[in-house]
Amino acid sequence: MLAQAPRTSLADTAADSIRGEISAGRWAVGSRIPIEPQLAQLLGVSRGTVREAVKTLVSRGLLEVRQGSGTYVRSGFDPSSSLQKMRLASLRDQFEVRQALEVEAARLAAVRHTARDLRRLHTLLDRRGVPDEADNGAAFIERDLAFHLAIVDVSGNLALAETCRFITGYIKETIASSLGTALPEPDEAAHRAVIEGIASRDPDVAAAAVRTFMAPMINALALGS
Repeated sequence: MLAQAPRTSLADTAADSIRGEISAGRWAVGSRIPIEPQLAQLLGVSRGTVREAVKTLVSRGLLEVRQGSGTYVRSGFDPSSSLQKMRLASLRDQFEVRQALEVEAARLAAVRHTARDLRRLHTLLDRRGVPDEADNGAAFIERDLAFHLAIVDVSGNLALAETCRFITGYIKETIASSLGTALPEPDEAAHRAVIEGIASRDPDVAAAAVRTFMAPMINALALGS
């Protein structure tokens, strides 16, 4: 029988108990976990609390709900602790990680892109435009993010794409840091140069374009440290 959640706790404690079973290997990846009434009994909580706990673990990628079939273990890795640790990273650290990921994405995109991919990148850059004071730059950040994630998608590497989406919040922070601050924001020409680097079909040229793109921001942060 599972360790029962204290009566004073709610979904978080129930989620911790379920996560503990997964981490211990008692519920293997790909297996179906007990149904809601059984979980409620095992944990000593209400079915509503179980539903909230399951939703939490689905959002973290540990569980997957299959309609008409049940809830299955999707992964034994909980990224929440990694995200907490990443919050301790400096802005310079975040830019350096972003550069490493985008350099490799550009290298792969240079080899694997199609003419349609290039048209999409140009379209997304046209939509990016400039920051709009009316929305405090929020919409601009989303448009800029869409452009950069598209390059990662063009790389054709699913693991790389998922990694970038996993740290989307931190990528947004790097974009936001150059809005209304002394940190230089790459202009449209710098973005076009990245597309041109990819279009060259030379991985080294594409990688150099990304490094040139990132250099002013990383250098400014290095001087300020």
